[in-house]
Amino acid sequence: MEVSRRGSAAQQSTKEETENKTKDEAIHLKRRIGLLPAISFIIGTVVGSGIFIAPKGVLMNSGSVGVSLIVWTLCGVLSLFGALCYAELGTSFTKSGGHYTYLLETLGPLPAFLRLWTEFIFIRPAVASYVALAFGRYVVEPFFMPCEAPTVLVKLVSIFGVTFVVAVNCWSVSLATRTQVLLTFIKMFALILIIIPGITALVNGKTTNFQEAFDSESFSLTKLPLAFYSGLYAYGGWFYLNFITEEVINPNRTFPLAIVFSMVTVTVCYVLVNVAYYTVMTADELLMSDAVAVTFATRALSSLAPVIPVLVAASCLGALNGGLFGATRMLFVGAREGHMPVIFSMIHIRRHTPLPAILFLYPLVVIMIARGEIYELINFASFSRWFFIALATLGMLIHRYRFPEHPRPFKVPLVIAVTFTLVCFFIVGLSLYSDPWNTGVSCALTIAVVPVYYLTIKTSFIPKRWKNFFDYYSLQLQILLEVTQQEVQTY
Repeated sequence: MEVSRRGSAAQQSTKEETENKTKDEAIHLKRRIGLLPAISFIIGTVVGSGIFIAPKGVLMNSGSVGVSLIVWTLCGVLSLFGALCYAELGTSFTKSGGHYTYLLETLGPLPAFLRLWTEFIFIRPAVASYVALAFGRYVVEPFFMPCEAPTVLVKLVSIFGVTFVVAVNCWSVSLATRTQVLLTFIKMFALILIIIPGITALVNGKTTNFQEAFDSESFSLTKLPLAFYSGLYAYGGWFYLNFITEEVINPNRTFPLAIVFSMVTVTVCYVLVNVAYYTVMTADELLMSDAVAVTFATRALSSLAPVIPVLVAASCLGALNGGLFGATRMLFVGAREGHMPVIFSMIHIRRHTPLPAILFLYPLVVIMIARGEIYELINFASFSRWFFIALATLGMLIHRYRFPEHPRPFKVPLVIAVTFTLVCFFIVGLSLYSDPWNTGVSCALTIAVVPVYYLTIKTSFIPKRWKNFFDYYSLQLQILLEVTQQEVQTY
């Protein structure tokens, strides 16, 4: 009898081990992002090209040193408010996909579809391309100073940076996360290297550039939203952790801790970096520089000046890596929900990476790099990005009211959610007046997607011949890329 029991127990144990092994070996996106990688993911994506490019845009549109520092601080506070809202959304809805998923769950399929398509028609290519252009500029510029670097060479190096990041993300999720952690430590070292000499000079009495900090004739209320756009661009990335919810270990704990620690750290560092810039450079010198950190280094860190461009380039590469890692998950989830071709919801059978989604972005980014200019790209992409972020937090408030019993492991204070939503809508609305061309084109492209939804998703008018054509080539592409749909539900 005892032997029989032992035999049954052994068989049960073997069966459980087989099931666990089968599930572990099944093709799906696995939970591999712990607290440290999550913090590195947020900081590494936020701290990219922005702090080395945006100071010029913030100062240019704010009109004075004092107002620009206030803008930097308020952008940090606003980003923290938004990140806390997304912490609630990330713990309330367990799917990956970020903005797309939250709009789908709270406001319905049309806003989610619009967000998904605008993300990959122009927002993501524009964001990735201006980060890549910053990478290219900081790599090339030191070899040509004091002359201007050739634009063609900057763009070629930018494309090389994008190619490297795409290759890493296609190869391995673990390699992409380890790369992100390494690049995050490098970029924090770069910020500290700027902060220390700047604050030291300020303590030693170098305050000339802060005298009459608010005295400026160029201040314009209508340009202020563009200053916020440049500042918020530098803080952009606090929402990327929400794109990979299904790959985060214990998200109910990881999300709030990672978000609060990351955004407080970034805000303090950004304000101190700008103080350091203004301590060493005048406002006019900062406006004349296309590579602010390099100009700063030649003044304050003459012996270490050659190192700064390398560190900044690594910082841009980290932001590019984090952005691509997160954005491809939105495309992956959108395809899984039927809002994109099914090929984009497939995973490589050995690498366990969303290979088709990653490869889809590559040519779009390359085209945007070839055509784009950094500051136009910032304003062009920012309108739709912030409009849909405001819609997502508005959807969160509506969902709270309609479904009060829905589990919310983390709940942001109502005043923070309302303040963030109203400020986002205000900035978006005023920007249509401040930069009607770029924001108007962005708005028009967003609205133009509405007929696509009604023709392809709501009521399919796609001819059967076209469907057969797409199905055939989708199958051929699936075989060529060695991809299949995930075998385990991860949400």
